[in-house]
Amino acid sequence: MFEGKVILTGVKPTGTPHLGNYLGAIKPAIQLGKEALAKGGKHYMFIADYHAINAEKDPAVLNQKLREIACIYLAAGLDPSVSVFYRQSDIPEIHEITTILYAYTPKGFMNKAHAYKAAVDKNREAGKPDDDSINMGLYTYPTLMASDILAYDTDIVPVGRDQVQHVEIARDIAGAFNAHYNEKLLHLPTYYIDDHVAVVPGVDGRKMSKSYGNVIPLFDDDKAIKKAIFSIKTDSRPMEEPKNPEEILVYEIYKSIATPEQLQEMGDGLRQGKLGYGHIKNMLLDAVITEIKDAREKYNYYMAHFDEVERFLQEGAAKARPVAQATLKRLKDTVFGNR
Repeated sequence: MFEGKVILTGVKPTGTPHLGNYLGAIKPAIQLGKEALAKGGKHYMFIADYHAINAEKDPAVLNQKLREIACIYLAAGLDPSVSVFYRQSDIPEIHEITTILYAYTPKGFMNKAHAYKAAVDKNREAGKPDDDSINMGLYTYPTLMASDILAYDTDIVPVGRDQVQHVEIARDIAGAFNAHYNEKLLHLPTYYIDDHVAVVPGVDGRKMSKSYGNVIPLFDDDKAIKKAIFSIKTDSRPMEEPKNPEEILVYEIYKSIATPEQLQEMGDGLRQGKLGYGHIKNMLLDAVITEIKDAREKYNYYMAHFDEVERFLQEGAAKARPVAQATLKRLKDTVFGNR
């Protein structure tokens, strides 16, 4: 599927990722990139800092989040010597491409975008005007995202189900542009959803999310990780009472990180009344610490040596810009008649 394909993934610097992000998004994205590279393709990974300023206006906070997300991806195994790893704001051509695409983007595409509709719904629930506090960055978000994708002749964009619309809009915009000039000037991307990617429950049973405050931290110290894990909801049944593992939240979280042998051990222990909740929480704690040990060390190193990370990002931008420049030239030559 990935043979000779261009894979692109963007990530917003929205805060320190947690275990759910790491297992459900970060590691799978890096693995897909490696698969594409192994099959002769290309892998672009960018930090979407221009998208982030729609919500975060404090430069200090934004810069800290950017540093964290860059270091996390490197710590998780992203290799900037083979993947093109860059910061969105280092590619000025993206904004010229966006301006051109605005002229071929129906307003209706923006009206139906999930992020905008969600903001409108939130305002209505609060009894506020539909567009209260909604900026044009949020409203036109899909067109900038389309530029991010189309600039690199992207074949495949790995996404979660809630992000499929972004790729579909990019494809529709590219199709409209191509149809207007009766020429294939923009490559039509498609999305990829990995149904095997883990959706990690939080400590309260809902999907692990910072907005719910139910996360297991990723690179905090062992004490903080233990505190989160031991806060996982359990009932009052005694250890010796046989239990269905599928009804135990600790077991559900353990599924996302344990080996088949480890999962079997916990499942058998619960079914046979040989493991109590304290035991299985410690098993989960050991598995989490083992999983993140090397990545945490690398993360702390990169955070303390961000000059190295900055060099990786600049080198990535130097690789990405010529591709975006070629796309921009192709579009400008077309819309302005090869001037």
